Order: sequence, then structure tokens, then C-alpha cells
Amino acid sequence: MGVIDLRRPSEPVVEPLVKHTVAESLRKEISRGALHPGMRIVEGTWARRFGVAQGSIREAINLLEQDGFVTKAAGRSARVVSLSEESVGKLFELRGALEGLAARLVAQRPGDLRPIEEGLAMMREALKTGRAEDMLDGDLKFHMELCRLSDNAYLFDHARKVLVPLFAFARIRVLSSGQDASVWGKDLEAHQRIIDLIKEGHGEIAEQYVRHAMARFARNAYDTWERKQAQATANRSRKSSKRHETEAVLAADMQISF
Repeated sequence: MGVIDLRRPSEPVVEPLVKHTVAESLRKEISRGALHPGMRIVEGTWARRFGVAQGSIREAINLLEQDGFVTKAAGRSARVVSLSEESVGKLFELRGALEGLAARLVAQRPGDLRPIEEGLAMMREALKTGRAEDMLDGDLKFHMELCRLSDNAYLFDHARKVLVPLFAFARIRVLSSGQDASVWGKDLEAHQRIIDLIKEGHGEIAEQYVRHAMARFARNAYDTWERKQAQATANRSRKSSKRHETEAVLAADMQISF
């Protein structure tokens, strides 16, 4: 899996500690649905479950907040990130403005586009293997690097604040519903078109294309991330109902037999 560097240039590299191990364990609990969007993360509960100090849970939560997986308000417990359909739509509107500008700026300053090409290559490979998590990694890398290549630190900082929690939420919904990478297949060529327009130096066209692409992505995103999760939940509920019906029939048969 490709490594996505979300740190600002000035941020130091820290060796893995207990808090990183705990953060990864909490991230897995979130991704598999044990901690669902909007759920409160009770430090004491998870400290006992993992057999670590409560302070380690608190530090792990701080790391997850940096990665967009949780939100915290002053004086209140952390909660798993949760976005409504309306919020997702507004974030995509903002992405259209930020990433459209980034595409125009990159096209105006010809340079090395390998970082975004690597993101797209990761997405293509993920489509072959069907791994949704790798697809999300490649997609995030593509859009983060596009904004980084704009050479505008303010744009990149704002984009990071939008993209990190949005992709964290997408990861939670997609992985907990057991989807594969095929739902992104139709969007790969749109990413390739952005690269082509930048290479051709068509900055203004690239900007408009990104804006239109984001509007289209916004219409499909919540269906992909959320409603299929609801469908998966409904399917589990139907299976559970059928199992209970079968058990009831068997119980009735036993009563008749005896």
C-alpha cells in the first residue's frame, strides 16, 4: 500500500510509540463498524479493553483527530467523525473551488507531475485487485498532491482540512460495508483527464473540469459511502429475521414432536 505523507514540511518524524499502536487498533475498530460514525469514544472503556493507561487512549485519540477519524469539542468526549449528506455536498463544493484553483495553478507552472500520476496508478492497481482501502489511499494521494503542487501553502492547508476528514469518513463507511474498489472504476478516466489538461497547459479548462467533476462526484458520493451501508445493514437485518423465523418454526416442531 502506498504511503501518503500528510505532514506539513515542518512536522518532525516520530518513531512509533504505544499511542500509535493504540491509534491503529482504534482505527480498525472504527473501520469494522464497532465504533460507528457519531459514536462517543469513552477513554476508560477502551483503556480497559486494550489493557493500556487511559492517557495512551487520549493520545491515540489526538492522533486520530489529526487523521480526521474523530472530532473533539472542548470539555466533551471525542466522537467518530460523522457527516450528513448535506455536509458532504458542501465539502465537495469547497473541493471544487480549491482543487479547481490548484489545477489552474499547476498548469500555469509546468513541473513534475509524478506525484499525482502515482496516485492515479495506485487507483488503477486497486481496481485490478478490488481493494477499496488501496483505492481510497490512491485517490487521497492524487488530490492532496494536486493541491501540494499548486505551490500555494494556504490552499494546501485548507485542502488538507477538507480532504482528511472527508476521506476518513469515506473509509469508515466503505470498509464497514464490505465494498470493493469497483464503484470507483468509472471515475479513473476523469482523474486522467485532469492530468492531461494540466500537461497541455489548459489551466482555465482544467479548473472548470475539476469543478464539474466535483459536482458529479458529490451526486454519487453519498450513495457510494452511505446508502450501500444502509442496504448492507438491511440485508443483515433480513437475514437475522429469517434466522429467528426458522428458530421459531423449529421450536414449534419440537413442541409438537414432544
